[in-house]
Amino acid sequence: MTEDDRRLPAGSPPRPAPDGPRNGEIGPTERLAMNRTGSFDWDLTAGAIDIDDAGLLVFGLEPDGFDSRPVSLVSHLDPDERARLEGVIREAIISGRTSYTAHFRIDRSDGTPQWTHVQARILRDGQGMAHRIVGIVRDATAEVTHSAFVLELEKRREVQTSIVERTTHALSRAVTVDDVTAALTGPGGLARLGADGLALGLVENGALNIIALSGESLEVLNDFRSRRLDRGLPLAETVLSGRPRFVTSLPSLGRDFPQLAPYLQRLRFRAAAYLPLVAQARSLGGMALFYRGRTAFNADERNLSLGLAAIVAQSLQRALLFDEERELATGLQETMLPRRIPAISGGEIAVRYHAAWSGRQVGGDWYDVISLPRGRVGVVVGDVQGHDTHAAAIMGQLRIALRAYAGEGHAPATVLARASRFLAELDTNRFATCTYAQVDLTTGTVRAVRAGHLGPLIRHTDGRVGRPKLRGGLPLGLASVFGDEEFPETRLDLVPGETLVLYTDGLVEQPGTDIESGMETLSAAVSSGPPQAEALADHLSEQLWERWGPGDDVALLVLRRSPDPGTPRAPRIHQYIHQADPQGLSDARAAVGQALRDWDMGDLADDAELLTGELLVNVLLHTEGGAVLTLEVLPEPVRRVRLSVQDRSSAWPRRRTPGEAATSGRGLLLLDALSSRWGVEPRGEGKAVWCEFGPPEGSGAGATVGTGAAT
Repeated sequence: MTEDDRRLPAGSPPRPAPDGPRNGEIGPTERLAMNRTGSFDWDLTAGAIDIDDAGLLVFGLEPDGFDSRPVSLVSHLDPDERARLEGVIREAIISGRTSYTAHFRIDRSDGTPQWTHVQARILRDGQGMAHRIVGIVRDATAEVTHSAFVLELEKRREVQTSIVERTTHALSRAVTVDDVTAALTGPGGLARLGADGLALGLVENGALNIIALSGESLEVLNDFRSRRLDRGLPLAETVLSGRPRFVTSLPSLGRDFPQLAPYLQRLRFRAAAYLPLVAQARSLGGMALFYRGRTAFNADERNLSLGLAAIVAQSLQRALLFDEERELATGLQETMLPRRIPAISGGEIAVRYHAAWSGRQVGGDWYDVISLPRGRVGVVVGDVQGHDTHAAAIMGQLRIALRAYAGEGHAPATVLARASRFLAELDTNRFATCTYAQVDLTTGTVRAVRAGHLGPLIRHTDGRVGRPKLRGGLPLGLASVFGDEEFPETRLDLVPGETLVLYTDGLVEQPGTDIESGMETLSAAVSSGPPQAEALADHLSEQLWERWGPGDDVALLVLRRSPDPGTPRAPRIHQYIHQADPQGLSDARAAVGQALRDWDMGDLADDAELLTGELLVNVLLHTEGGAVLTLEVLPEPVRRVRLSVQDRSSAWPRRRTPGEAATSGRGLLLLDALSSRWGVEPRGEGKAVWCEFGPPEGSGAGATVGTGAAT
């Protein structure tokens, strides 16, 4: 009787041996063996390993043929697997650990892989040296395979979730139908869908129109871009039935859809999913996803395809609604703006309107060109407060009223005062800003007024851009409400070849930046653009509208006075020098000298530059406006250079006799000394002082000196 038996109560049957059966039951060792689990005892000192029969079966060895050598135990292992297992054991022993565990693969005799798990304890002596390892070894193929299946399932679900998230994110930014197709067919579009090809069709007027094809070889379907909606094609059949169709063999489609059969061999895909696009019970169209490597669709893949179709359908419904609203708003806007621009004499005009990129794309910005009495032309750009159909309606009424007041021949200040009163009487609680100018292209005179709006730009013939200071009044509507309908007028000059640029604030305002930065950018774009009005308007559109983004709409008007280059034998330049532009004087002198050298008359350049400075300084110091400089070569038979400086003052120059210490009064003396002749001519509201260089009229002997009067 064992010690354990002595501890049993009286009358109890004796305890069975540990490894033996209990009344016919399976013992622990047999239980482990049935679960393909064995035990081992490895004597590191003797280099022998004792392993039971169950353990040997796990390693694929027969009990009778095992020689107790560790190397024989792992003989069936792949070299890489053996090296990995030995590394785990070696690292555990060296590191001083008391246990280790490892999974490794053994190829069974039938060629199938078996995953084996070993769990061992390291026994060490008093000095910490490992001398024995005991543990268990078991067949873990079932659990590892199940784990791999779970991991693969999780991986597939992560991929599917990623496809949905990326597609949803890309389509969330799509506003128009073009945006939707770009998101699906642009860079990374097919990868987001997890497909190799895509066809997208919309139903319109009883036809199925393919609006997008993406993927290698799908161009063969171009013949089906627009077809009557019937059951002759799989995508149309899906749209009509409202049921998806999953095809795992494209050639099989030829039996059901004979007209598609000739094209199927040219398609480099093995499977396809034809999906209806339905949103709020409305059939919008269909989508086909094509795959190269897929030959079947499991339940998850079918659900994913249907989910993608639902996302695309919702995006298309939103985009279609937006496009319809934009078309309506654009049509409304076009009816409010002038249908055509009148032809003008002596210049060229270009206009542009750019709607905002978001919302209903309608607002209160406008432009207009108005034919005025006496051959003049009125130009205006403005902006009614707000970005909605109400703003567009007010803009239309205000534009017509302003056109009527201007057409009656009123002065610019009167036109804006009456327009302000008209807007206030509409009682809309809206105000408007605008810049209006009357331009005489024959003389170049510009009379401009401003109502709370940005001032114009003037591009000079040499490419420089000026920003003339226009005195301004209150915005239209507010001016009448506050009883201040004063709109002071500013007089400008456009010399031949110069350009007037009017614009609304959407062209220069950018969220988060100072408006002055936008003005500098606009000025640089005007300066770098081509001189022609249409070409410059296109240049500004390309340079600035995409830069500023969707925040505001833009109206732009470009008016250029026709250039007057003269002829090759009698060239001519014109330049306007603003009174508030100190650099303009230096630029004008340089332009005169350079022009004469270009015309092979460089020997006259020094004298001409000196007199240019004298005449311009006299205007800028003693008048209240700028000056127009003209330099021209007079035609034969007497080839001379004429320099003319025009201003708005009616006071003519007087001869004086300056003393030795005088700092002024020598301008006319220089004219007498350096020019062949000179004179003064009345010019409309001002005068022009001119002088000529070169051989005098007559025999050419001696210089004829002007008397200060017109000759």
